[in-house]
Amino acid sequence: MSSMPTSARVVIIGGGVVGTSALYHLAKAGWTDCVLLEKNELTAGSTWHAAGNVPTFSTSWSIMNMQRYSTELYARLGAEVDYPMNYHVTGSIRLAHSRERMQEFQRARGMGLYQGMNLEILGVDEIKDKYPFLETHDLAGALYDPADGDIDPAQVTQALAKGARAMGARILRFTPATGVSRENGAWIVHTEKGDISCEFVVNAAGYYAQRVGEWFKPFGGRTVPMATMSHQYLLFEEVAEVRDWSEKVGHKLPLLRDVDTSYYLRQEQNGFNLGPYERNCRAHWVSPDDPLPEDFSFQLYPDDLERLEFYIEDALARVPVLGTTGLSKVINGPIPYAPDGNPLIGPMPGVPNAFEACVFTFGIAQGGGAGKVLAEWITEGAPEWDMWSCDPRRYTDYTDHDYCVAKAKEIYGHEYAMHFPWHRWPAAPDRKLSSVHDRVKAEGGVMGAYNGWERANWFARPGDDLSDESTHTWNRSGPWEQRIREECESVRDGVGVLNLPGFSRFDLSGAGAADWLRGRIAGALPKVGRMNLGYFPDNRGRILTEMSILRHDEDRFTLITAATAQWHDWELLQHALPDGLELSDRTRDYDTLIVCGPKSRALFQDLADADLALPWLSIQTATVAGKETLLARVSFAGELGWEIHARAEEMPAIYEAVLAAGARPFGMWALNSLRLEKGYRTWKGDLSTDYSLLEGGLERFIKFDKPQDFPGKAALLAEKQRGVTKRFVTLTVAAGDADAPYMSTLWHDGQVVGEVTSGGWGYRIGKSIALGMLRADLTAPGTEIEVEIFGERCHAVVQEDRPLWDPDNERIRA
Repeated sequence: MSSMPTSARVVIIGGGVVGTSALYHLAKAGWTDCVLLEKNELTAGSTWHAAGNVPTFSTSWSIMNMQRYSTELYARLGAEVDYPMNYHVTGSIRLAHSRERMQEFQRARGMGLYQGMNLEILGVDEIKDKYPFLETHDLAGALYDPADGDIDPAQVTQALAKGARAMGARILRFTPATGVSRENGAWIVHTEKGDISCEFVVNAAGYYAQRVGEWFKPFGGRTVPMATMSHQYLLFEEVAEVRDWSEKVGHKLPLLRDVDTSYYLRQEQNGFNLGPYERNCRAHWVSPDDPLPEDFSFQLYPDDLERLEFYIEDALARVPVLGTTGLSKVINGPIPYAPDGNPLIGPMPGVPNAFEACVFTFGIAQGGGAGKVLAEWITEGAPEWDMWSCDPRRYTDYTDHDYCVAKAKEIYGHEYAMHFPWHRWPAAPDRKLSSVHDRVKAEGGVMGAYNGWERANWFARPGDDLSDESTHTWNRSGPWEQRIREECESVRDGVGVLNLPGFSRFDLSGAGAADWLRGRIAGALPKVGRMNLGYFPDNRGRILTEMSILRHDEDRFTLITAATAQWHDWELLQHALPDGLELSDRTRDYDTLIVCGPKSRALFQDLADADLALPWLSIQTATVAGKETLLARVSFAGELGWEIHARAEEMPAIYEAVLAAGARPFGMWALNSLRLEKGYRTWKGDLSTDYSLLEGGLERFIKFDKPQDFPGKAALLAEKQRGVTKRFVTLTVAAGDADAPYMSTLWHDGQVVGEVTSGGWGYRIGKSIALGMLRADLTAPGTEIEVEIFGERCHAVVQEDRPLWDPDNERIRA
């Protein structure tokens, strides 16, 4: 079959492990009319020089799922496609130098247990039983993963390719794609050997993904957010002691990772492979004097060992036998990095029927799972797992070149770092600033980034410790704790103000807009002059997103959604928009203040020309401090309050007036505490496609009897009839120093029975709170279970399905 095909259902650009895995999984799903284009030979990019480590460890639930699936696939793939592979399941040991690292390991162990993996916590005295050559005097413990190991990258790629070909898919080597065009709703992929017409196209071009991505700009695309880092690993000659030990026990040493120092050390035959992630790292192909070459197939960078001296010396001290042998080879190759270190898997933002499966920093470990995810996205419209952690739409319009390079270097240099909830990584700040940014900072705002927008997380007072080191904790205590408490109390007892730039804001209008919107959401629309929450299900009845729907007129709406959901939710609306309706993104045009607390009405009486007697969930145009605004009677904080929506240029005068009237600024961390006490959900935490609307406790937002059909209605009716297997609950937790993080496990009678979707301290009720998904038979109020928080099982009680604070909503309706 050497002839050039002229058409296919899917064309994949790029023949590394990810591209071939995508082709294999498409063929497994029955989509065999698919073609993969590779400019050189398979594996010619990052795949060929990859070290080939295959860990399952992650603190991300979705990435752990993806990596776990890879290990399961690789274990059976060789036999399935009759292609021998060197896959060594050696287990791995991650070393901890601190209590905080052990807490991270405990959390990962709980997540792994829930996914069926037997991760183990090792005490210091147990580590040498598995790794006798190790110095352990300064360690706090370790995490052991029996499923970890390494695989030959070329072999696994060729095995996936063989499996795909056997099912009928095509692979065209030495056939570089040169561009794309679009005709009659179909893609035309251009190559030097001819054109291929297809329904779907996939950018799996590795470190060439940004160049390929430029081809899609005329069709709504953007520059792919990435940079390419130089990663070196060192191969050492045979060590006699290691050879003798391996021959005696019949297996290799576990793969060792000193995550606090930042390197891995792996037995390679009877020598070692040392791979550091150095702070003093280097990005390549990021400046005019270092351009990306037309072809870098099977090539490497020159050695640059000076950057690695500290890490080599540390490894020699940790495993002294390493010093008894010589260095045999240095591999220095390109590795692509997205700004957060996670790959790009999913719909290409702004471009119809185009997908990305690129920018993999750990492509071998994630390649198997990535192929599954991408194939499901294309063939079924959605993956099995919620994959927002890797969704290309998580980045929007702030990821310019300098941002991507700065973030890639930061992530690379802290590859194994702990991601503490209070810590902000400092590189590339201030991408998007509200019109009152300087005023917020002057009030003591300690900022965080939300879709690139700077918002205050908390407000510091003079003398508060703002050092980076103070944030290196999983515990709730820190210089922020007392300030968050004070901010919550000011909202409870007086009036607080939160500047909230970057709310994703879409205006929808046109004849028939209301009827169209009714067919997209599960519930009802608000009346004119009112607002409500609308939930958008997918065809499985799972939660795609939540939007606040503000109705100005019969067919004129404003839809407001989470800052990070901007491109995701825009596409959700735009993709299905019929002719005759107008949809516009007004996110950058407007700014928002939340003004709430029992004294907020009194504040507005002096500042606003408005009807302050209008009920909860009403909207009105009004002047505040002499400026035209939209005033919405709603409060995510669960107190009497309003949201002020005004054009960005008008907001400084309004903000100054609100502050002068006595409102105390509060931040996002106080808002998180306040919303937990009300049981309000957050997007991609409590609300995700891992859960159906019924599981999410959102039945009151479903209108099964409305005449309009909506996505997922049949699935939800079927689920309602058979009953859910798990259900959303609010828990109060007898927590210690730390509150429950996302995906903490819930336990009952020695079994894992659910997971935490968000948690924190409630300062109005004085208790630790966890929202989560629990096995349905355990959701009766008063049921006692346990929440595992960093390895400690804490007593918890299921609460009634109503807010913990102001359960009858008397305060917000006042």
